Amino acid sequence: GSIYSLIALGYTMVYGIIELINFAHGELFTAGAFIGVIVLTALQQMGWVETHFVLTMIIVFSMAMAYVAVLGVAVEHVAYKPLRGSSRLAALLSALGMSIFLSNGMMLSQGVSDRPYPQVFGTDAIEIMGARITNGQIFIILLAIALMVGLQLFVHRTRLGKAMRATAQNKTMARILGIDIDLTIRITFMIGPALGAAAGVMVGLYYGAVRFDMGFIFMIKAFAAAILGGIGSIPGAMIGGLIIGGIEVMWAAFLPSAWKDVTTFTVLILVLYLRP
Repeated sequence: GSIYSLIALGYTMVYGIIELINFAHGELFTAGAFIGVIVLTALQQMGWVETHFVLTMIIVFSMAMAYVAVLGVAVEHVAYKPLRGSSRLAALLSALGMSIFLSNGMMLSQGVSDRPYPQVFGTDAIEIMGARITNGQIFIILLAIALMVGLQLFVHRTRLGKAMRATAQNKTMARILGIDIDLTIRITFMIGPALGAAAGVMVGLYYGAVRFDMGFIFMIKAFAAAILGGIGSIPGAMIGGLIIGGIEVMWAAFLPSAWKDVTTFTVLILVLYLRP
């Protein structure tokens, strides 16, 4: 649920600013996961994981988020900015094209097989009322909460955050009042994908492997979370991700786990049908 929330934040931020579903967001999330495994493997071979664990995690997440932030700005500049005044269909097709381009790029550069992630958390766990919670799960939840709270504070307590909210409400009036719309959009395309990159590293640490096409299913689930929380709403994306994750886990616990992905699509259809 925490991972879905972070990915959904990227969707909802971009939609709130330019009213576009960034279908390349799943590939940006996957790119972050691959940068994470490359950096983490290198640091593990240097022996940093054992001697400087906290610093290792800071470096891994920082480099993955920085790389994907730059990649997100490049995607916006190449695929979306030239079509900003065009029809929504043109921008939608451009987003889909960029998604295919990035996915194939990762397939050619990283291969089609699963890429194993170094296991840095071990098997240690704590038990709370009979539930076994691993150190890796605790780390993911705490880091996701910290990132989401940081984003909320940034959007509501800084000048750039105020500019982003003003741009989302009324671009024309924001421009008249002196807000640099292009800069605001670039910052949005930095923050949203960077949060997705952090989620990508979390997926690798949690599941133990990543692959070039894993972005699609996570993209669909995060999209459902954004829709459930009200797309364009940052708190809604957070809550929607946690709800989707909770429903999915409950389904896997009490019903056939092979069908757990159906729950996401069921929630998405019900929300669109009952509360569009």
